Amino acid sequence: MAHSRIRRFLALSIAGVPALLLSQTPAAKSPVRPRIFGIAHYATRVADLEKARAYYKGFLGFEEPFALTGADGAVTMAFIKINDYQYIEVSPGLKAGEDRLSHVAFYTDDAEAMRVYLASRGVKVPDRTPKGRSGNLNFTVKDPDGHGVEIVQYMPDGWAMRDKGKHTPPTRVSRRIAHFGVISGDANASMRFYSDILGFTETWRGAGAGSPSVSWINLRVPDGTDYLELMLYKDEPAPDKRGSQHHFCLETPRIGDALEMLKDRDYAAFYGKPLEIRTGINRKRQLNVFDPDGTRMELMEPFTADASAPPPSTLPLPR
Repeated sequence: MAHSRIRRFLALSIAGVPALLLSQTPAAKSPVRPRIFGIAHYATRVADLEKARAYYKGFLGFEEPFALTGADGAVTMAFIKINDYQYIEVSPGLKAGEDRLSHVAFYTDDAEAMRVYLASRGVKVPDRTPKGRSGNLNFTVKDPDGHGVEIVQYMPDGWAMRDKGKHTPPTRVSRRIAHFGVISGDANASMRFYSDILGFTETWRGAGAGSPSVSWINLRVPDGTDYLELMLYKDEPAPDKRGSQHHFCLETPRIGDALEMLKDRDYAAFYGKPLEIRTGINRKRQLNVFDPDGTRMELMEPFTADASAPPPSTLPLPR
């Protein structure tokens, strides 16, 4: 009789264990966003690769450490190196009526964790994080305006890290991509994607002369100093009219020195556009140059011309 009572007690005790353990198990945590350190590259389409190479290498002074080729051996993408972590990717085949911007890219320390995190926030992501032909992990998502946003993780055996410390000549007109600009037709949707989900921080917003609304919003990456410039529009320009809006900015400590460097290049005789230093709405001195297809590159000093910070615009959003 005593043995029977003991068996019943043990059976009841064991049966209750799973429920007890379940009640003490903490709720599953949501994935945490990995770090985003900065801009990896700006990818642009061009009509004539050789003309683009002459511009980036002969005029701006950069080098092309490697390129991707197709089955026929023709170059499908040239990598113009700005520094060990930043590139301009140049692809031939620009068609009439097409946007010159291909995509933009940021680099992280864990691309797969970023993919999982973005999926948890409702962003459509690929099923896996592949290793690209250049040896780095990467995948691409779309922002609210349909721009491709590539997430890159530099791998030790990838082309970029194998080339670390190389192909950075003194002829370079700049050592850093400070920001790039992309068009936004809905500022609130863009802010939800870049700020709420990716963790970018707004640093400034400005308006063009005579504009009834905000023209730009600057958003800094969460774990670095590079930033994205949202170019705000109520009515977006046609895809083939975005060469000035879709742009990238190369930082230079002294804009005057950069101007003299460009003027001394043989390419300057063929450039055919004015080289003028101007002070922008942000009070930073800058110099705009354009590739053969009209994509704007903005050389800009990192500090304001009068050492004062311009106040942010308080105008409404375009829509």
